[in-house]
Amino acid sequence: TAITISNGHFTDHNEVMLFGASDSSSIDQVMQITLAFNHFGKRLVQRMPRCRWGYIHVVNNDYTHWNMYAIGGSMHPTIITQGNRFIAPPDIFKEQVTKREYNPEEVWKHWTWRSEGNLFMNGAYFIESGDPDWSKKHKELYDGISAAPAEEVTWITRFAGALGCKKGKAC
Repeated sequence: TAITISNGHFTDHNEVMLFGASDSSSIDQVMQITLAFNHFGKRLVQRMPRCRWGYIHVVNNDYTHWNMYAIGGSMHPTIITQGNRFIAPPDIFKEQVTKREYNPEEVWKHWTWRSEGNLFMNGAYFIESGDPDWSKKHKELYDGISAAPAEEVTWITRFAGALGCKKGKAC
């Protein structure tokens, strides 16, 4: 499927984005999505993204606000996060970046969710699962985007969002 969502600036949403038709739609196992260079900003609640099935590469995004969780999933998606910045909300019960839906730990501990080179601030944390060497073993799935250091994400995403273009004027 090879979908890329990049350079967006998201605000004011409960359920920001959901990948996968339904928990029963196993055809979505072939889904490949890259989420790169986005800013997840004010008044967001959850699903940045939430994934059912598939492979998701989350690279160099800036997560400055969430009210429940940032990255969630069900139906064993593979989620590789690299070079992102996560700033937890000022509530100790909302510091976890990740949320697995509808499955007990004995099931989701086999899902591959990896955190590589991310920056966690204000108590934010990511619960990894699955094969710790998955990324090294499956380079063929990478989209060609190499993660910059997470410390550069603010600079990388500073112009994310809609351009301020006006009709008849250069952007």
